[in-house]
Amino acid sequence: MPQPNAVVMVSGGLDSTTALAIARDEGFVCHTISFDYGQRHRAELKAAEHTARSLGSVEHKVVTLDLNTIGGSALTDQSIDVPESHTEGIPVTYVPARNTIFLSIALGWAEVLGANDIFIGVNAVDYSGYPDCRPEYVAAYETMANLATRSGVEGQKLSIRAPLMRWSKGEIIRRGTALGVDYGLTVSCYQANEAGEACGRCDSCRLRRAGFEEAGLPDPTRYQAG
Repeated sequence: MPQPNAVVMVSGGLDSTTALAIARDEGFVCHTISFDYGQRHRAELKAAEHTARSLGSVEHKVVTLDLNTIGGSALTDQSIDVPESHTEGIPVTYVPARNTIFLSIALGWAEVLGANDIFIGVNAVDYSGYPDCRPEYVAAYETMANLATRSGVEGQKLSIRAPLMRWSKGEIIRRGTALGVDYGLTVSCYQANEAGEACGRCDSCRLRRAGFEEAGLPDPTRYQAG
């Protein structure tokens, strides 16, 4: 039996890289996709390419979008500072409609490839308060995908796979490590410099550091001097 195709959304960060490793371990031929959407932490795009290659992606695409046009997020609008302390509710690092836009493009590519599975590394435990990282959102999007595509209406069920949804960051790191993920290649920081060095202060950095502590594993993150 030929191996099935899957589209895997990769950002270059810890979670999406682990999702890619899981897809590969489950026997999928992985086609990876990243998005250059005007994010300030552009080092993640290089990290996505490196991690995709290291985990055997057969094809890696970078799709260019301009979410700066609508703004509304500290990740796309340079006039909004990235918070360096915990905030309640939905933080300013939330990018309006980001996962909906990204999933729509990944869905189109999946149809072209004849892939019935799309992997996304969203997480409802350490998710920073983002509404498009919840299980209800993923389930609703999957329902929509099967109503809105030729594949879906012709009986080829499309699945949005979110294998990390209910895992803690430590559990994610332990699983990825067991699958051979080199987390030193990943970039999670919202303010990473061009070399991919992390600030160590933003919410994403705090969650990542706490995850390695929970996992009982050394943190390979490269931090900015000072």
